[in-house]
Amino acid sequence: MRMYRKSELIKWSNTFACGVRVIDDQHKGLVRMVNELFNHITGNEKEELEYFNKIINEAVNYVKVHFATEEKLMIATSFSGYAEHKRAHESFILNVVYNVKEYQETKRTSLHAFTNFLKEWVLSHVALMDKQYFDYFNKIATRKPDGKLSITAEDVARYRV
Repeated sequence: MRMYRKSELIKWSNTFACGVRVIDDQHKGLVRMVNELFNHITGNEKEELEYFNKIINEAVNYVKVHFATEEKLMIATSFSGYAEHKRAHESFILNVVYNVKEYQETKRTSLHAFTNFLKEWVLSHVALMDKQYFDYFNKIATRKPDGKLSITAEDVARYRV
């Protein structure tokens, strides 16, 4: 497979960070995944489809694990925006499934279009929607000496009072 460039479609920024290591690491993984897809846009439909078919299940599973992680933390901390956030996650999964099927079966979309769809979603969801729970987590969490957030049962109980 030819690679024409090695570049970043999305550059990681601390703007995307919430301070909870597992979430930040997963968000970095999403950015890395979009950049890898971008770097596999060769202009050769056969090569792109072959790469896409190889990577898409791994990408979908990664996103599902990430969503489950976020949702688990939201439930554990009684985040009031949980239901809306979960609906956004479910809508995204349905959109991905639709886009994957369209790309694989009809070729009416391209790897470039799919990558752009993911880029726009990562930028809008992480930078805007996830920001709501970032602010909430920062409000209720205990900050460790190293600057990282720790959300403990005591933090949750203290905030609920």
